[in-house]
Amino acid sequence: MDIGKNRWPYITPGIPDELFERRKVPLTKEEVRVLTLAKARLAPGQTVYDIGSGTGSITVEAARLVSPGIVYAVDKDEEALRLTRINVDSFGLTNVVYLAGEAPGVLAGLPPADRIFIGGSGGNLKEILLQCLSQLQPKGIIVINAVTLDTLWEAVNFGREKGLKTTAIALNVARLEKIGQREIFRALNPVYIIQLQS
Repeated sequence: MDIGKNRWPYITPGIPDELFERRKVPLTKEEVRVLTLAKARLAPGQTVYDIGSGTGSITVEAARLVSPGIVYAVDKDEEALRLTRINVDSFGLTNVVYLAGEAPGVLAGLPPADRIFIGGSGGNLKEILLQCLSQLQPKGIIVINAVTLDTLWEAVNFGREKGLKTTAIALNVARLEKIGQREIFRALNPVYIIQLQS
């Protein structure tokens, strides 16, 4: 029995949020995840880093899309990595390697990456980006999700300074919710998605 196909039988990304175990660990919401994955231009056989994996929602979606390629799920929080493992296992995926530790240090020695997601930087974004750039394959792509303007501008300025093709979008999503007898659109927090291409 194929566990992953039973849980999500589609090839398109956008697994519903409720299919992920979350608890108190941050989750990249479904709509944000879809655009983040699209900006990465994933393909089978790629090597991917997911830095700041959180619940592992990006890890799961990327692992499905790059198989038989490998996704390296990186997080300094043991609970986050534990949840990433639970979510990866629940979709029957076997192409994920887990790395506990803080980036950029924990990245040293990994195989060169075709694609890199950065969902959390712990205030070390520039150092992480420098390390990632040194390990990125030619024509590789880094995608950063930012919730603050400081992170947005740090990522954009880094890309421009290093001569990378740099694009960014601001994503504002509102979901229809029922409140009593009425329905309203409730906004999610805005997210900035930055794409850096070598």
